[in-house]
Amino acid sequence: MTVFQTYFTLGFYHIVSWQATDHLTFLLALCAPYALADWRRVLALVTSFTVGHSLTLALATLGVVAVNAPLIEALIPVTIMLTALVNMRRAGPVLARPALRAQPASVLWALPNLLALIFGLIHGLGFSSYLRALLGVSRRPLVELLAFNVGVEVGQVLVVSAILLLGLLLVRGLRVARRDWLLAVSGAALGVAALLLQMRQ
Repeated sequence: MTVFQTYFTLGFYHIVSWQATDHLTFLLALCAPYALADWRRVLALVTSFTVGHSLTLALATLGVVAVNAPLIEALIPVTIMLTALVNMRRAGPVLARPALRAQPASVLWALPNLLALIFGLIHGLGFSSYLRALLGVSRRPLVELLAFNVGVEVGQVLVVSAILLLGLLLVRGLRVARRDWLLAVSGAALGVAALLLQMRQ
């Protein structure tokens, strides 16, 4: 197995793993308000998150910025909690009406994308702690960094696709109200994040 394949696999399983509870829960909360038909909005969100975490992952792994690991580990559950609370806040006024698309574009795109970007910066620092531990004393791990990041992205796309398909199955197949789906998922994410935050204090 090449170096690229090795670090690609490590990045992929850093996301697609039960040990990645925090990142999986964040992606669940981030995508919960959207249906499969909203894939453009989801793509914009995921892209914003990717830009954020790719930037800080590279800077921290290359030693350009220092990482306060305990602080970052505590902030990651906070990003989940804030995402869940935003979802719960918008569940009533937005999803109670038939069309989510009726809301102003600035509300639907700008704020969620900005939050995804900011939260991506925090999650990237979390990824970097793991990657730097793997790299040890390597000073210019460009191939490893690229491969790990690509692995993370492929894993992330898989997880997001699964979340959207699950939502489609429940909302269209089992006739679960979108508002109920959003509130249930957000409440669960909020609870998981609270437990993670308590464990990391």
